[in-house]
Amino acid sequence: MIFGIIKERKNPPDRRVVFSPQALLDLKTQFPQVKIKVESSDIRVFSDDEYRNVGFEVTTDMTDCDVLFGVKEVPVDALIPNKTYFFFSHTIKKQPYNRRLLQTILDKNITLIDHETIVDKNNSRLIGFGRYAGIVGTYNAFRAFGIKYDLFNLVKAETLSNREELISRLKRPFLPPIKIVLTGKGKVGMGSKEILDAMKIKEVAVEDFLSKNFSSPVYVQLDVLDYNKRIDGKVLDNHDLYTNPKEYTSDFERFTKVADIFIAGHYYGNDAPYILTREMLHSHQNAIKVVADISCDVKGPVACTLRASTIAEPFYGYLPQEHKEVAYTHPASIMVMAVDNLPCELPKDASEGFGEMFMKHVIPAFFNNDKDGILERAKMTEKGKLTPRFSYLQDYIDGNLVTL
Repeated sequence: MIFGIIKERKNPPDRRVVFSPQALLDLKTQFPQVKIKVESSDIRVFSDDEYRNVGFEVTTDMTDCDVLFGVKEVPVDALIPNKTYFFFSHTIKKQPYNRRLLQTILDKNITLIDHETIVDKNNSRLIGFGRYAGIVGTYNAFRAFGIKYDLFNLVKAETLSNREELISRLKRPFLPPIKIVLTGKGKVGMGSKEILDAMKIKEVAVEDFLSKNFSSPVYVQLDVLDYNKRIDGKVLDNHDLYTNPKEYTSDFERFTKVADIFIAGHYYGNDAPYILTREMLHSHQNAIKVVADISCDVKGPVACTLRASTIAEPFYGYLPQEHKEVAYTHPASIMVMAVDNLPCELPKDASEGFGEMFMKHVIPAFFNNDKDGILERAKMTEKGKLTPRFSYLQDYIDGNLVTL
């Protein structure tokens, strides 16, 4: 079996990679029977020479590889027929802009495993860059706060070499006694919490956050039932919310009245209530002035996320009274950070962390007959057809562009 590490071809350029040189060495040591090739790239965070120096072939010809590993979508004209590909395809929610990609994958008889579809038997995701999205997004939240109030000026995260340097920069500013509300307890939310804790910002309970004043910055991390409530007033459990999302409404307004910064690190499921609504933002009681929407569901649960922003231009202003984008310098605006590829700002750390997860959860499945069903569950396409688990995408393939 020949594994191939492919060049990233999507614009804007993405410097991340599934396996660092060290991760490939670990893979080869653990599974010496596999052959590994690396496609030459002038943008990858690890240079061609770094792979060559530890013994791997770097080439422009990947046609003899059996399995090809990438990060972002592969352009349709670069797809090699009859191969197995791993990458983020951004098709599982029927994204209209990638319908042709999935059609081409079927036409070229490609077996596709999307990193998002790699789950355990309980359907929990095993692979992702969420931790680093949380880390960088939280850094950007404080960068935005410093700019908005002309308190301090943090450099862009992409100019820093690693997480430790990022934390070092965050420890320098003197923060007033602000309140920060963080949604989400998954990989993104916990990545954000990692930074808040490293900054020595005190975590407080929900009721204390809502009712007390503090002399130093504090934060609260919310689970789904902290910011959603059943319409009928019953108090049940998380499972009920996931099963019956239409029976719930947002209970987030109580936090908007006291929080200065909102860091959105939640996962937003289909039919779940919107979290931060236009009405909340327009209310004279709203205290939130900076929103770092790491989850970045455009025109979704966070009303001020009108569009995704970019690493080059991460901030824009939201004018609540007119529900429109304005310059973030507008005095009446809420400052929004909604970058949708945050881990790209720490490509080395993100790649190393991703490779560790891949080695732990995915690579063994190639050599143990997939005893835990990791690969089988994750396959979206095989032999020119959608697999049964992903048959719901057939109408999308056939031309129905309604998104889920």
